[in-house]
Amino acid sequence: MNRVLLSTRKGLVELSGRDGGLHYDKTHFIGDPVSVTATDAEGRWWAALNLGHFGTKLHRSEDRGRTWREIAVPAYPEKPEDPDDPNTWTLQQIWCLEVDPKVPGRLWAGTIPGGLFRSDDYGDSWVLNEALWSVPERKGWFGGGYDQPGIHSVAIHPQDSNHLTVGVSCGGVWKSHDGGDSWTLVGEGLRAAFMPEDMQFNKAIQDVHRLVVSPTDPNRVWVQHHNGVFVSSDGAETFTELEPEPSAFGFAVAVHPTDPDRAWFVPGKKDEFRYPVDLAMLVNRTNDAGKRFTAQREGLPQEACFDLVYRHGLAVDDTGDRLVMGSTTGNVWFSDDGGSRWQSVSTHMPPIYAVAFAE
Repeated sequence: MNRVLLSTRKGLVELSGRDGGLHYDKTHFIGDPVSVTATDAEGRWWAALNLGHFGTKLHRSEDRGRTWREIAVPAYPEKPEDPDDPNTWTLQQIWCLEVDPKVPGRLWAGTIPGGLFRSDDYGDSWVLNEALWSVPERKGWFGGGYDQPGIHSVAIHPQDSNHLTVGVSCGGVWKSHDGGDSWTLVGEGLRAAFMPEDMQFNKAIQDVHRLVVSPTDPNRVWVQHHNGVFVSSDGAETFTELEPEPSAFGFAVAVHPTDPDRAWFVPGKKDEFRYPVDLAMLVNRTNDAGKRFTAQREGLPQEACFDLVYRHGLAVDDTGDRLVMGSTTGNVWFSDDGGSRWQSVSTHMPPIYAVAFAE
């Protein structure tokens, strides 16, 4: 473990791993909201900034954050006159960035309002994936936590870069086997309890909060949904709904790098509340594909706690032992034993949107 990157409302905070823990190092883009970061094995870092009135910006470092250069952002074409399409065609936020480890230069960006973009030159230029943008169901996508729909999860098959699985809020789960030239709506068994009863199993309106594919068994797919935790054993074609206590609501998912049946979730009280159940923080872990969940509380606040962990606010490193978690109230925790015990890293960071381990 060398570095942890925190994407926060007031900059990109860099933590260094030493003395058995995590320690503050520096802040990049201080004062600016950073929505998400990405890194590759050669030391490139990417940071997406969401500057509100001044728009979305994207920066790349070639030297692990020592210097940065602004690069292109994904851009939508001009919206045609279409009364059936209620969504905007203007970039509002880069919600996820994924580096393809097998194709040099290739990145995928999931955005609000629901566009998927690809770059083959390390982010110097971007192309909208027209095939997904053109599926008829997209006009029925709608916003979950934001007013517009968004793509927050892009999972690249570990053996096949042409095999992609995408999570949309609210628009369900989509798969491509040809690099994005065509897409199939999947996710039989996902259930949207907030919809009328006759629409709850409609795959095209599911509010997937986060989707993660196991790196060693791509058939194992984990989803934290608005109203449940779901697991798939057939590559997201079908899902089984699980019932973790004390709540199935949450945003974040982390999956063990070598054990597809082990995953972590951060439950909360849903809808208008969005704080820990009984104001007591916990992380749920399953070691058996969701048959049982263990509430991990040691080192986490158990009273007067209002922390919420966003979709990308929980990460596990390549060992499967070290986890880091950041919250909306600026708390950061670290575990080096698979989440059994947590230690506080900071209690006074800005609100944290995403966390990531960096080489």
